[in-house]
Amino acid sequence: MKIRAKQARAIAWATVAAMGLLGGWPDPARSQPSAVPQRLAQSGGDEEVNMQVYRAASPAVVSIDTDTSTGSGSIISPDGLVLTNAHVVDDAASPVTVILADERKFEADILGFAEGSLDLALLKIRGASNLPVVQIAPPGSAEVGQRAFAIGNPFGKFQGTFTVGIVSRLDNTEGLIQTDAAINPGNSGGPLLNSKGQMIGVNTAIFADRDGGGNIGIGFAIATDRVMGFLQAAKEGRLRPSIPTATLALNSQPVAGQLAEGDRVLSQDKTLYDTFTFAGEAGDRVTLDLASPDFDAYLIVWQPDGEELAQDDDGGGQSNARVSVVLPTNGTYTVFVNTAAAGQQGRYTLSARSGGPRTANPGSRSGSVLLQEAGRLGADSPRLQSDNSPYQEYRLNGRAGQKIAIDLVSSDFDPYLMVADPQGGKLADADDISETDQNASLVVELPTTGTYRLIVNAYDPNGRGNYRLTVREVGP
Repeated sequence: MKIRAKQARAIAWATVAAMGLLGGWPDPARSQPSAVPQRLAQSGGDEEVNMQVYRAASPAVVSIDTDTSTGSGSIISPDGLVLTNAHVVDDAASPVTVILADERKFEADILGFAEGSLDLALLKIRGASNLPVVQIAPPGSAEVGQRAFAIGNPFGKFQGTFTVGIVSRLDNTEGLIQTDAAINPGNSGGPLLNSKGQMIGVNTAIFADRDGGGNIGIGFAIATDRVMGFLQAAKEGRLRPSIPTATLALNSQPVAGQLAEGDRVLSQDKTLYDTFTFAGEAGDRVTLDLASPDFDAYLIVWQPDGEELAQDDDGGGQSNARVSVVLPTNGTYTVFVNTAAAGQQGRYTLSARSGGPRTANPGSRSGSVLLQEAGRLGADSPRLQSDNSPYQEYRLNGRAGQKIAIDLVSSDFDPYLMVADPQGGKLADADDISETDQNASLVVELPTTGTYRLIVNAYDPNGRGNYRLTVREVGP
């Protein structure tokens, strides 16, 4: 899956430098002194070590609020430099809100981002002084088997959460530390610590089962050798500024653009991307078309609250992308223009039009079409861990007691359909309608109000081709 995209605004590096915001840098040339007495690592009992690490580091771990998403970060200088992940703030309007462990709130400017696909960003808290800091461990000091501690704000609701594990694996090629300390969405940007309370990495990603979601004991942090290199680049003024998000007008002429080297890069798959926003109203059907003569187009649409609404690869025919959805709420939606694979770039056109079925409250009228998507399972589709079969995922906002009918039709492969509830558990699945009809169809009553995941899959792991997914409300 691709990462989320929100509204963005650039902050010029020259302006930042002129504001005098770059004081109190950690020195990349030498290791930092520990914030915890040396006796900490030698103290009796794991429980005492846990508590002392938390007492030492947690005051300097912050929550970051961009209005549409949340993440975590570490204060690394007394005057308010904050280290976090690029994907936490790379499409946010500057300034963002930083919330300290003692619940004080500050505005923070986005100073810039790492070059290339390194998932790091730097913020500067406005008007700050004498702040607690997280000390940074010497590069290369992490070892497999050592204790590891994570602090962050999982799901944007549990600031200051502390979890414990070990360093499970070191990936020196990618500069990543693998850990089994619980890391969940919202922990991104927070510190991974050693028993001395020093940061050995910046928590950045989890490996999750697509069927279940959430933490399964495989998390990743960016190692300090990459972190210190990033801080040195920042000190020398070599950060990449954010790129403004353009406004996309509905029912107007297509927007022409180009993805090229120097544009924003997804840290997960190193693909290029642009973002656009448009204002929408609940019940409107909006169709977006992304076409390119140069690359395989990939299109994602996000809701005003930052949740994914829809995505598509080749639904527009050939290698073009198309998304047609009924908007679930009023607000500003984000369109994410992306390539299907790394290394692709070139020209594109993006158009957006409204029209088609409309309801005052989507899903409230019996027989109404809630979702209709044309897509394709191909070589670049994501794969289920269980059998390596290709799939695509869609989201549907439903209410408790609502009865829906789902039809998945393909003339190219044997379709398999799965529905996950808002908690990530399997609600229902369907394979063949009959012995002579391989299409999938089911009717299900939704147990709770929330966002459901519809997973379009091929029963045969080798299945490829076009499909159409239709969701309708049925019954009273």
